[in-house]
Amino acid sequence: MLWKLKSRSLAFGDRPLVMGIINVTPDSFSDGGRHERTDQAVEHGLKLVADGANILDIGGESTRPYSQPVDQAAELRRVVPVIEALCRQTDVPLSVDTSRAAVARAAIDAGADIINDVTGATGDAAMAQVARASGAGLCLMHMQGTPQTMQDNPAYENVVEEIRQYLVQRRDALCHAGIQRERICLDPGIGFGKTHDHNVELLRGIGRFLDLDCPILVGHSRKGFIRKLSGDETREQCAGTLAVSLYLARAGVHILRVHDVRETVHALRVQSALQNAPGSPAIQTD
Repeated sequence: MLWKLKSRSLAFGDRPLVMGIINVTPDSFSDGGRHERTDQAVEHGLKLVADGANILDIGGESTRPYSQPVDQAAELRRVVPVIEALCRQTDVPLSVDTSRAAVARAAIDAGADIINDVTGATGDAAMAQVARASGAGLCLMHMQGTPQTMQDNPAYENVVEEIRQYLVQRRDALCHAGIQRERICLDPGIGFGKTHDHNVELLRGIGRFLDLDCPILVGHSRKGFIRKLSGDETREQCAGTLAVSLYLARAGVHILRVHDVRETVHALRVQSALQNAPGSPAIQTD
């Protein structure tokens, strides 16, 4: 399977690609304020690349539960300079985490290859046209409600099948709008309008999403359901996130969106070596 982007294609091998998170925000749930300035965000992005990130995802608006939207001008001021600077210093493909078509267009003009839209390209009617015209990769996520309402009372009769059906519908709608299926990635939206039990059920049923002829991305990093499962009350929740990452890798998920890139890459290397070497594993070091 390939994921076609604006300027290249990503191929998937025996372990997932790792998407590193850059939140250029003061209020993201885990690392808000740490990389708010352009220089901080660029430095962090280059560190993630050195740590082994295959993709960098840059966002200028928090989508944590009950977060308030920022205006478009502020979002542009946050993300465009970071993308421009990173494009000059790394060849790793860049993704813009936005639901605004104008921000996506400006980010692509600045060098981004991917649009990562938490609304599944439903939040802005112009998003499909921007994706089609630019040839960018497009990640469509499921969210029940909006960040301001999604955790009020999320409800499903069958969370896995309903979200699977939604992603199929969004994929087909974007294909009908003229976007090649090979440019579409799908994300079930862990933590976006889901209870703890919904998140766990989605992860247990992740195999139901792997036959949709599109890469599957999962963004589970540091989310509250991990704290509840592990009892780890620290902000980072690195160990629990790694456990989920390895579970998803075993299941065949294509892309993991995480904060802790270095630890994830190392864990995936070890798992891959142990799984794929015949007989007694011979593990090569870098």
